[in-house]
Amino acid sequence: MTSIAVLVGSLRENSFNKSLAEAIETLAPEGTTFETGDLNLPLFNQDLEADFPAKAKELKDLVERSDGVLFVTPEYNRSFSGVLKNGIDWASRPWGQNSFNGKPVAIVGASIGALGTTQAQAALRNSLVYLNTEIMGQPEVYFNATTGLNQDGSVADDAKDFLTDFANAFVAFIEKHKN
Repeated sequence: MTSIAVLVGSLRENSFNKSLAEAIETLAPEGTTFETGDLNLPLFNQDLEADFPAKAKELKDLVERSDGVLFVTPEYNRSFSGVLKNGIDWASRPWGQNSFNGKPVAIVGASIGALGTTQAQAALRNSLVYLNTEIMGQPEVYFNATTGLNQDGSVADDAKDFLTDFANAFVAFIEKHKN
């Protein structure tokens, strides 16, 4: 059994990235469980650490009890979203209590743009290196939402094998890094 925390950096109701996360979940190997973290959190403020917000503690707990973390990021202004950054900040705090430390992680993202989420994923990778995660390098998923998703948000048939290969590789990566 492999448990994966999913952090989707979009709050939009019909988010391409939520659809991508759901597609990966449906294509993952049997015995894999996914739980999506709630990133609709108060803005990080170090003054709040003394009375840590309950929703932020729930996110920390999710990351800590999961075997790995899947980051699903849109690209805003050539970087990852403030929503995702805020969640990362909460889950890595207070100082010395970084919930991501040593966690196997992977980054994917969906976009309608020609560059996909390449810049967002590169920026996110920098933060995850600092947080001492184990980042899966391959396969990379810069998902084109225009061709990879159907009108209802389901994954197009042409993309299923690619996403299945990613899901299998990520679960194997997590299993390799389990303590």
